[in-house]
Amino acid sequence: MRADRIIGLIESARLDLSDEKRLQADLAVVLTNSGIQFTRELVLSARDIPDFLIEGGTTIECKLRPAQKTAVYRQLQRYASHTEVTSIILATNLSMALPATINGKPAYMASLSKGWL
Repeated sequence: MRADRIIGLIESARLDLSDEKRLQADLAVVLTNSGIQFTRELVLSARDIPDFLIEGGTTIECKLRPAQKTAVYRQLQRYASHTEVTSIILATNLSMALPATINGKPAYMASLSKGWL
């Protein structure tokens, strides 16, 4: 599954941004309705449980304000250290940037605000 397709789905959806659990539930519906195979909260290690792992290894992590940007980045670094993860998408309404790769794996941002514009 190409990251740009997943990002397009996320950015075009009007997802509930009131809390992360509601956001995740809404995103699960969007992915399911689009025929995308995924696993919710796959345990990679005791500390590393990404919100979604798409078939093929793309991880989606959902973060809402007021999450701390440095903590979010450290979390993504940990996820990228796992062999099951091939790329990372941060679905967020935070104002932050990511490098092109994290631990050698492609990293992308999906704006949760775009669906509401």
